[in-house]
Amino acid sequence: MHLPSRRAGVRLTLLYGALFVASGAVLLALTYLLVARFPADRVLVDGTGSGAGVGRSGGGLPGAQTAARSGDVIGQLQEQALRQHAAQLRQVLVQSGVALAAMLVVSAVLGRLVARRALRPLCALTGTIRRISADTLHERLAVQGPADELKEFADTVDRLLGRLEAALDSHRRFVANAAHELRTPLTLGHALLEETLIDREATAETFRANSERLLAISEQQARLLESLLALAGSHRGLLHREELDLARAAEWALHVSRPETERRGLRVDTAIGPAPVLGDPALVQRLVSDLVDNAVGHNAPGGRVEVTTGCRDGHAVVAVANTGDRVAPERVDRLFEPFQRTGRTAGDGHPGLGLSIVHAIALAHEAVISARARPEGGLAVEVAFPRRVGEPGAAARDIAQLDKGAGLH
Repeated sequence: MHLPSRRAGVRLTLLYGALFVASGAVLLALTYLLVARFPADRVLVDGTGSGAGVGRSGGGLPGAQTAARSGDVIGQLQEQALRQHAAQLRQVLVQSGVALAAMLVVSAVLGRLVARRALRPLCALTGTIRRISADTLHERLAVQGPADELKEFADTVDRLLGRLEAALDSHRRFVANAAHELRTPLTLGHALLEETLIDREATAETFRANSERLLAISEQQARLLESLLALAGSHRGLLHREELDLARAAEWALHVSRPETERRGLRVDTAIGPAPVLGDPALVQRLVSDLVDNAVGHNAPGGRVEVTTGCRDGHAVVAVANTGDRVAPERVDRLFEPFQRTGRTAGDGHPGLGLSIVHAIALAHEAVISARARPEGGLAVEVAFPRRVGEPGAAARDIAQLDKGAGLH
């Protein structure tokens, strides 16, 4: 039933009123049908043949005359009963119409009262929710009472407010940290330019050295902005999925990091096996590359990097572990938050967004990410993707294109 009004109270009033009137109409119709079905031409007579309810005269009549007269009386009584029955039906119909009209008014009033009572708790919840703003997200509805639909709704809203409060706090911390990370190189660049302008004895070599430092600062800012864009893109979710192989992604990441690995004198141990998944090739490649970059950058000179890919328990797994400084177990989860560093400083060119990007990409792919601090030092990170491909051997067509010119085979 389509109701034109957009007010829930009016809609409920009309709905309740219509139900009341419909119920009354059905009841009256049944009553009318029962009365109409009652036989109207049946007349009860006593044992002498006289009609029921008809008085007798004092003297008797002969038998034949009595029988004829009794038949006439019964016929008259039957006609009278039919007329009375028709009159009763008309009276019932009229009275039913009057009662139905009165029922319409009463049902409208009762429907309005019931609608108000039903919507009163919801109106109270709406008023409370309307008062909650970004500055008062700590407030909760905290509805007490039986575990009915309204309490379930209020508890759901409270949980939603809790998630919004946590997300807003995280967003504020992220903005503050990003502003600090962007301000530091800007302040340093401004100081270099000011120093060059103030120094009246500056030579061409001085200008060249400051320009090189400014170029390095600019590259650092570009990497930070690129990481911020990647983090924002990974939070948007997946726009499309393609078939790819984590093994090819790991080989490409190791190839790119080879110069830094050789410069630090790191040993790389690999156990690369097929690991087909369905996902965004660019984001998955970024995840694996960030894991390898994190393992190389947070490592001790002459340390070790371990990279493993394969399938286990219906999941495609990529695992990266390294040696290095010891990480407190209680700090492991914090490493997946933005701008968290271990063994690095803000000025080393790494913004501290690698593992936070890994975490966001893993969530977008419905992957399970786990990390643990190694007792001898370093970190071991594992990401398990759900396998959603039909032919494992047909994977890796897309990422293989990335290393065509890199000599990976």
